[in-house]
Amino acid sequence: MPDFQNPAAFLFLLLVPALYVARSFKLFSGISFPITLSDWGGKTFEWKGRFRSFASYVSRVFAIAGFIAGVTALADPVSYHQERIYTSRGTDIIFVVDTSPSMAASDMANATRLDEARRSIRMLADSVGGMSFGLVAMAREAAVIVPPTPDRNAFLAQLDALAVGNLGDGSAIGTGLSTAVYHLASSSAPKKCIVLVTDGENNAGSIHPETAAELAKKNDILVYVLGIGTRGTVPLNYVDPKTGRVYSGYLQSEFDPVPLQRIAAVSGGRYYSVQSAGDLSNVLSSIGREVNVAQTYHLRTESTHRYDKLIVIAAALFIFAWLMCRIYLQEYM
Repeated sequence: MPDFQNPAAFLFLLLVPALYVARSFKLFSGISFPITLSDWGGKTFEWKGRFRSFASYVSRVFAIAGFIAGVTALADPVSYHQERIYTSRGTDIIFVVDTSPSMAASDMANATRLDEARRSIRMLADSVGGMSFGLVAMAREAAVIVPPTPDRNAFLAQLDALAVGNLGDGSAIGTGLSTAVYHLASSSAPKKCIVLVTDGENNAGSIHPETAAELAKKNDILVYVLGIGTRGTVPLNYVDPKTGRVYSGYLQSEFDPVPLQRIAAVSGGRYYSVQSAGDLSNVLSSIGREVNVAQTYHLRTESTHRYDKLIVIAAALFIFAWLMCRIYLQEYM
């Protein structure tokens, strides 16, 4: 419910009924003389323009609505919302997202695996507060896109920019995990974890995934592994960002989950098999609850003034009413 900084401005609304009362008593009427235009014994003059009469009525309605909007703007409407300001550090999470071409397979509720991963990660980021999120993109190579940050907008902007094929073909899982470990090792967060989202096995890079998992364990970093995708033949369509070539066809989706399970086991984390969009959302929500820590915070009240939009609305209504009267009806309001 909005509040008003200057509610006394609504007294100006009394001018509307006062004006109509004054007109009913002909206080603003000039001197006029009645005249009858008709033939002797014939019909008197009749106005046939029903649409013009309706347009005149509409123009007056718009003028009154514009006046009401202007008065409301003068009353300075303000909306309030409370924001949590955390005074202690929360969990650091880095998502290692596979961007190899197979992530363009459309077997997650008619969406690609990468699109569904983005959507579910965004839902988690929007639903929890106080955590810091980071992002590592992984294919034939791996690169940190966003180090752990509490800035949701920066994280989500880079998440949306992920594209299949930017880092080549293949899955350098060990390199991706070790990159994430490097950016979490020195963190002072009470909990640190890596969420690996992939649909394949390690087939690129010079670092073995279990070596990276052992390094994560030494630094008290949990690794959650999500094996995403269904088994069998699935449609695949994507555009190579480097060559512009369009790839369209079918992918024989098969991978051995055992190596991924070992990665999670070595680090003390957990492996999840994700074969639907619902599974992915539920798994990420479960991980968010599991790694969440108690934090101290205070509430800050933010106020937003809304008068600027009302001024624009009032101006648009007045302009429409003026154009209707002067251009179409050719009369004064």
